[in-house]
Amino acid sequence: MPDIPLSDRSPGAQRAAGSAAFSPLYQQIKGLLLQSLDRGEWKPGEAIPSEFDLAARFQVSQGTVRKAIDELAAENLLLRRQGKGTFVATHNEARVRFRFLRLTPDQGKPPVSGSRILECRRVKSAPDIARLLDLRLSETVVNLRRVLSFDQVPTILDDIWLPGSVFRGLTAESLARYRGPLYALFESEFGVSMVRAEEKIKAVRAGAEAAELLQVPQDEPLLQVERVSYTYGDRPMELRRGLYLTEHFHYRNSLN
Repeated sequence: MPDIPLSDRSPGAQRAAGSAAFSPLYQQIKGLLLQSLDRGEWKPGEAIPSEFDLAARFQVSQGTVRKAIDELAAENLLLRRQGKGTFVATHNEARVRFRFLRLTPDQGKPPVSGSRILECRRVKSAPDIARLLDLRLSETVVNLRRVLSFDQVPTILDDIWLPGSVFRGLTAESLARYRGPLYALFESEFGVSMVRAEEKIKAVRAGAEAAELLQVPQDEPLLQVERVSYTYGDRPMELRRGLYLTEHFHYRNSLN
């Protein structure tokens, strides 16, 4: 089936993709797929319709749909499985689970990870927190603090802030009972998928509290990582400020 210009497609498709009217057709289809993901039409871990069915739905060629899906797969939003179809990425999936965690052991051997929740409380957001999460000043946020250990060695001290209106019911008790990745909990219990993140990194010295929790001397060099994570539609859903002990680790990234 040949690609059909936006003006020749159905009124519903025109309205949905109208904001992207001047982008390539496959980008418009990508936008429509993202809208469906954002609405929860296909849940994390579920299969999306076949390229044939999506081409019929959007009245475009299968090649156009395939190109849109290829980009979403490259962005880790969809996962292709040979002979099974295409699935919505989930943080329960092994290859997606730690894609935002760039700390890598120097020796290359994957360590055994563990998490200890220090506190989980609801507080009014400070101005900088509200700005980064696109909230009203003093709007309620959930503040979560935890220590991540690798091979039983405390390695990361995380301070995490989440919009309180979205993460109602998140408590220290529910976190203590959960054994999976934190982002997988956000998916399953709160319907929030973290799909991309932006980070700022700098070197700092350990203060007294961080030194005690990470079991290192005060003023020990640490890597400070500030991450804002976004769900579909580029909506910020998490602010994370972590202090990383890098004595046996390095921060690894891929630049394209």
